[in-house]
Amino acid sequence: MKDHTFKDQVAIVTGAGEGIGHEIARRLAMQGAAVLLNDIKPELATKAAQEIGTEGGTCLGVGGDVGDVQVVRDLVSRAVAEFGRLNIAVANAGLSLWDDFFDFKAEDFQRVLAVNLGGSFFLAQAAARRMRQQKTGGRLLFLSSVAGNQAIATSSVYAMTKKGLEMLARSLVSEVSSHGITVNAIAPGATVTPRTVTAVPDYEPIWSQATPTGRPAYPGDIANAALFFLSPQADQITGQTLIVDGGWSATSPEPQSQFVDKTK
Repeated sequence: MKDHTFKDQVAIVTGAGEGIGHEIARRLAMQGAAVLLNDIKPELATKAAQEIGTEGGTCLGVGGDVGDVQVVRDLVSRAVAEFGRLNIAVANAGLSLWDDFFDFKAEDFQRVLAVNLGGSFFLAQAAARRMRQQKTGGRLLFLSSVAGNQAIATSSVYAMTKKGLEMLARSLVSEVSSHGITVNAIAPGATVTPRTVTAVPDYEPIWSQATPTGRPAYPGDIANAALFFLSPQADQITGQTLIVDGGWSATSPEPQSQFVDKTK
């Protein structure tokens, strides 16, 4: 039986050409939502949306760099123009530039902040404005990282932005709750995606050894958590962060430095 949990809802998912974002977008579409799928690479966004369409989902692929505030605002305008409303915004797009604290360049610092914090903040702002105007409530979801909860060498800037998203989720509770909007975050741990496997071909066996559950996460694990937060079952949950890492941050040592995931 087909799940229609998100029937008649409209969602935006950024950074969704592949990996975690793509799986969240796909699951939403398979459960009835109309999805605007964004990726910095227009061709990847188009391809991903077409793949979801062939499965029977309603999905529009739109390219654009969320580090540009106008691009983010245009995503919201486009979703409303195409589908008539907006109910869900998932700020998944993120940039990881890992480098030694002593060597980190100012331009790289600003770029990571623009994408990870700026892209998420301004998507939430534009989406919440629309939701307030509609008076229908909505869901905001940020993708943080286990790196925001566990110190990892050379991750200072990336980790700072990811922890900032968790505080943003808490801070917005006092501003959006009266409009029926919930806001939460998910902090994935090591996750097998095209990017992580490309960067480290034996990524999965390495993290299987380091993770208490015996395996790293897959995009579906993160999507399961995301869809819960976005569903009616989470009406009373807001301002929270859920770490999905198989217990690694609670008990496990860091793998050898050359194997640390520097892509998510």
